[in-house]
Amino acid sequence: MKILSKVTALAASSALVLSLAACGGSTGSTPASTAPEASAPAEGTASYTVGICQQMTHEALDAATQGFKDALNELLPGQVEFVEQDAGGEYANCGTIMDGFVAEGVDLILANATYPLQAAASATADIPVLGTSVTDYATALSIEDWTGTVGGNISGTSDLAPLDQQAAMLNELFPDAVNVGLLYCSGEPNSVYQVETIQGYLEDMGYTCTQYAFTDVNDLSSVAQTACDGSDVIYIPTDNTAAANTETIANVVIPAGVPVIAGESGICSGCGVATLSISYYDIGYKTGEMAAQILTGEADISTMPVEYAPNVTKMYNAANCEALGLTMPEDYEAIA
Repeated sequence: MKILSKVTALAASSALVLSLAACGGSTGSTPASTAPEASAPAEGTASYTVGICQQMTHEALDAATQGFKDALNELLPGQVEFVEQDAGGEYANCGTIMDGFVAEGVDLILANATYPLQAAASATADIPVLGTSVTDYATALSIEDWTGTVGGNISGTSDLAPLDQQAAMLNELFPDAVNVGLLYCSGEPNSVYQVETIQGYLEDMGYTCTQYAFTDVNDLSSVAQTACDGSDVIYIPTDNTAAANTETIANVVIPAGVPVIAGESGICSGCGVATLSISYYDIGYKTGEMAAQILTGEADISTMPVEYAPNVTKMYNAANCEALGLTMPEDYEAIA
């Protein structure tokens, strides 16, 4: 099993602290917990500091962070202090944030999405790291011979909805389509993994698939237009850059009359027509349960397998379906 190399944590310094603060403040933080305010811990009860690094702000990642915090507040009431940072979608910011967590000596790190997970793996081999909203840990951490457990100081939860079932959904809704465009950010390893995997399923069904990769938000609109020009239907995986810019995509695909099947409900609610979705709040909550076990010594993170969402739901975007003249089957649930 080969894992990305881990670097020695940078020493704490005032410059690093200022940089970390600027990184969090410039992009905003995840929403404050909506759970009831936790009661103060009993005298003599252990207290913990948990660092949270979220790759960027969008509905799915926000929900995962919220679920994580709610679980810990319920299981360890009044015992956990959260230090939250938003990386604004930049890998370099994730590295700065993780180095800051290491310098502060936090008790556990939540890495919400792929970039934070990779940065945490490089920053520390000692502090427990739990990932969430990460599609494929083997891809993210360059692990060969994946067995379901990362080992070392890393575990977490995956946001992967079964790709074969997503391909089957596309086929159910658009059996007469010929060309499927696969739209994704080339800088996100898990998006590349999803696209390459689902392409195999779709080609086995007889579709002609073409990949349309954008680098960042600057070329997203133009690449989306190219995808529309060459596709009968478009598939977008659980891609963080796409999720943070669904309005940009919608402004292209809806006027073009090209439906989008999305890998998760946040993307679907912005620019898609249907999705096979998981609950990001639920996987965040599960990650919080894992964190509580680790912090209290009830579980060894090195032996904890990566967990997956127990349920998937067929969902549709009523407004976009109406705009495109589509009627969904009765077993599809409207996105609220």
